[in-house]
Amino acid sequence: MDSASLEPSLYTVKAIFILDNDGNRLLSKYYDPELYPSMKEQNNFERNIFNKTHKADNEIAFLEGMTIVYKCSIDLFFYVVGSPQENELMLMSVLNCLFDSLSQILRKNVERRCLLENMEGAFLVVDEIIDGGVILESDPQQVLQKVSYRADENPLSEQSVAQHITEKLALTSNVLQSAKEQIKWSILK
Repeated sequence: MDSASLEPSLYTVKAIFILDNDGNRLLSKYYDPELYPSMKEQNNFERNIFNKTHKADNEIAFLEGMTIVYKCSIDLFFYVVGSPQENELMLMSVLNCLFDSLSQILRKNVERRCLLENMEGAFLVVDEIIDGGVILESDPQQVLQKVSYRADENPLSEQSVAQHITEKLALTSNVLQSAKEQIKWSILK
């Protein structure tokens, strides 16, 4: 191994996906464009992982040089993929946060049909937990608060999704403005 691959990195998660009990993809996000760049390669990777894990009673697998933590519930399989030297506990905290957050959104009914009916909430949860492979949050209550979702509320409306996107854009705009100011002052010095 070269020393660059052993350097600590914030980019902890390489991929996250949910498969049904037949191994079909329901939700996936790949954060490393070099890992599996094509849809065909991603599907092959997911199929290999599913074949290795769907009958196993473990929580961690190693396949194709990747560390994979997973959990199953009724007819869903949840996977979080990291690099070979990644800390399994970090990956497991992401997996548990994803599962617990979705459990709240789906009112403790974590199954395929309910997930498909609430897919927009599932994508929001994934986006609040991980951004570009960087773990942002591992507390399910914080994630649910950020997506403005409570177990006793109705499913997400277009208005709450639009509000979430607007808030993200405003945050991005503030970060860009701050970066511009810092660059301007560093040039003027």
